[in-house]
Amino acid sequence: MNWEEFKKVCQKTWHFIWYDDSLASWIINIILVFVLIKFIVYPLLGLMLGTSFPVVAVISGSMEHTSDIESWWDTSSPWYLEHSIGKEEFMEYPFTHGFNKGDIMILSGVAPEDVKRGDVLVFQTAVRKEPIIHRVVVIEKQDGNYVFQTKGDNVPTQHSFETSITQTQVIGKAVFRIPFLGYIKLGFVSLLRLLHIPGV
Repeated sequence: MNWEEFKKVCQKTWHFIWYDDSLASWIINIILVFVLIKFIVYPLLGLMLGTSFPVVAVISGSMEHTSDIESWWDTSSPWYLEHSIGKEEFMEYPFTHGFNKGDIMILSGVAPEDVKRGDVLVFQTAVRKEPIIHRVVVIEKQDGNYVFQTKGDNVPTQHSFETSITQTQVIGKAVFRIPFLGYIKLGFVSLLRLLHIPGV
């Protein structure tokens, strides 16, 4: 193939991707976007933010606040007060109003010694395949290593698996929220499961 033939092929391909309104063009575009995000944007973002999971979609309602913060605190305060977390302290925490299922959370890597009570961590456990995103309520040091306890804002107490989270289980700290954008990912994953596509 000479240079002129190569240019023509490139022009046809470019036109097909960007200007053709056919179903095949739409499918190719979706595949290209997926490849671009999965293999270029996501790894670069992870490199910049210092974590292997720079973006996560919230898949449960365990951090949702179903009422205003005052009403939420009136209902939830007994557990926090029992664990020496007062209202004034809680109001200074990041994501004080929680977040919703379907939100996208941007994560950054965090050194164990920099984690503070009230931070929202994403961590991996042996009992669940998906990472969990909950708020830090206790920080301890055992044998020179940090151990965290977390709790979801929208659950009455802690789960057994979040009473002893080691620093190696921590994937990152939530630093930014994009409301409801994660429903695109959740819908896509649900569709793949519905179609019984393996590996999902």
